Amino acid sequence: MSNQIRANSILPAHREDIELHTADGVTLVGELARPLDRDPVATLVCLHPLPTHGGMMDSHVYRKAAWRLPALAGVAVLRFNTRGTSSVRGTSGGSFSAAVDEKFDVAAAIEYAEFADLPNIWLLGWSFGTDLTLMYGLDPAVTGAILLSPPLRFSRPEHLAAWAADGKPVTALIPEFDDYLRPAEAKERFAAIPHAEVVPVPGAKHLWVGDAETVLDEVVRRVAPDVPVPLPREWDGPMETGDAGAYADRTVAAFSDVEVPKPLA
Repeated sequence: MSNQIRANSILPAHREDIELHTADGVTLVGELARPLDRDPVATLVCLHPLPTHGGMMDSHVYRKAAWRLPALAGVAVLRFNTRGTSSVRGTSGGSFSAAVDEKFDVAAAIEYAEFADLPNIWLLGWSFGTDLTLMYGLDPAVTGAILLSPPLRFSRPEHLAAWAADGKPVTALIPEFDDYLRPAEAKERFAAIPHAEVVPVPGAKHLWVGDAETVLDEVVRRVAPDVPVPLPREWDGPMETGDAGAYADRTVAAFSDVEVPKPLA
């Protein structure tokens, strides 16, 4: 009997807790989810939103990606907490560095995926994670980048110019009602990468609440083009349920009075 895939549905996958070790001596905690019955066709390395505002490896789009995509699309999902960030998985070493020392975190994640022989590695950045992607993700092992709600806050013109010169695919999903960068301005800013695909998402907001399915469909469309989308909304097989209340203290309201950090330089 088929069951509807809900927000906290966990589909079968091979899941293992992992640790990433950075070049500057920090240990980061994470998880790798892979298909149970086949080799993955692609790999997502997830770079999460601002940890100062509740961002972490379990931010809801990434949690749903790890819980669904190995089974539905044959995609491996590697997610981790950047330095100083906590989630149910644990707390990574180090402390938040406003997109400076996080360069070591990005490198460690890409290196882990590469040495684990994970195929077709894509960076999936969200908000702060898009800046990390643009600043530090242009690695020979990386196939391309998908950016969710990019604010272009820490990244600079030279980072966009580097992606333009390299030619690796870049897709930016831009919410219609984003808090920082809306579609019209995004098209202007991303003109610096002539081949970049800017995709406006009607009705969506920065945190993609209610739009995770749309995001996952668009991600799979790029990284695994042979997989039909939209992805199934029902699952005929075993299914577990995640903890819906694990992050009740990480709502937008909880960080409404916290100043968004600025680049250090």
